[in-house]
Amino acid sequence: MNKKDIANIRKQFKVNNDLLYIHEIFNVYIMKESSEIYHHQSMPFDLLEEEQQELFMNNFKKVLTGRLDEKLFELKFQRNVENSSQLILHQGLLSQGTEEWKEQMLKIVLKMLEDKQYEMDIVVTFIRAEFRNPSKKSSDETEESSGNTVYSHPFILCSMNKTQDPKKELLFDYVQKEFKYNIVVDPVINLQKPISGFLFPAITDNASDINHVLYSSGKAYELNYHFIEEVLNAEEAVTAQEDKVVFEEVIRKVAGEKINTSTLSNVYEEVHRVVEESEEEEPPKLDYKDVEKVLKSSGVKDTDPEKVQEAFKTVIDDEAYELKASNVVPKYNSKSIKIKTKVADISVSPQDLKYVRQTQVGGKLCLMIEVEENTVVEGFEMIPEALMQKVEDLNHEE
Repeated sequence: MNKKDIANIRKQFKVNNDLLYIHEIFNVYIMKESSEIYHHQSMPFDLLEEEQQELFMNNFKKVLTGRLDEKLFELKFQRNVENSSQLILHQGLLSQGTEEWKEQMLKIVLKMLEDKQYEMDIVVTFIRAEFRNPSKKSSDETEESSGNTVYSHPFILCSMNKTQDPKKELLFDYVQKEFKYNIVVDPVINLQKPISGFLFPAITDNASDINHVLYSSGKAYELNYHFIEEVLNAEEAVTAQEDKVVFEEVIRKVAGEKINTSTLSNVYEEVHRVVEESEEEEPPKLDYKDVEKVLKSSGVKDTDPEKVQEAFKTVIDDEAYELKASNVVPKYNSKSIKIKTKVADISVSPQDLKYVRQTQVGGKLCLMIEVEENTVVEGFEMIPEALMQKVEDLNHEE
């Protein structure tokens, strides 16, 4: 799934949407002390009051909110797994009656409870739904053409939410004219911040893929590996952050610990070009041969395939590993490159890195930034200074 596919599904979660039909909702309450199911309840989603529907719709949208490889991860199911979650979910998706649907979802919940102790009571919510996606007609299509095709996507969405103790409040009773302590013992289910969840099957370009599941973590880069591997039985996820670290370490192994800004800028521009020029539906990936081409064309000296292959093997112990190109290049539309100095920290965009230089001025190490117009500091325009005069002043200070 790409961000467009995810956004297309996420925007459908609104009440009275003709393109989305939620058959039923199944809530399971788990006690933290015993890690056991305390209560579960299934009912048609339409029977919920509209206010409740709104709460759940917002919760489901939050499960599908976040960047790919940071908070959302499309994962491939493991093969030849006993009690496979892929099979359980597929059977749940195809089940005809409510009891059969509940039975399959409870199997998933029981897997959540194996070898796991939660710090608070948990509510697990499942929905069985159908998303209808009409295809767009091209300008030369007629009303009777295939442009009227409607793609139907049955899916299961799971949302895990923690509970919290009710607030202790002091109330004023207008009738009795007295202050009262508000005693509420019922726990509050926090639907605003789901701690995890998933969507099955993955849906890419109007095609359902039962071999993949979209996993959602509660926070960016904070993955629950027990949930991924033992509950979903999916293959290990790699975050964008981890891909970026691998890429940077490979560059160090090949180019050395020191590199000039123009070369580094060229590297990022080359990878960005690969991302922009890719016409594949799947995000482009870089193996060691691709990385060698990027480094060589960027001006990194003494680069050859064997050297990069060895770097891959050293850094990640897998010479066949492929990096997702979009993960390793900093975001081009933001000041995402951090330059740290003892005096100040500076942020620049990847395309502007080439204007930054480290040089010696009067025997002192200086950071120079080429600018096209006068610099403004706290609303004041800086006065241009003659470089040679500055050098003399620095020498005089010494």
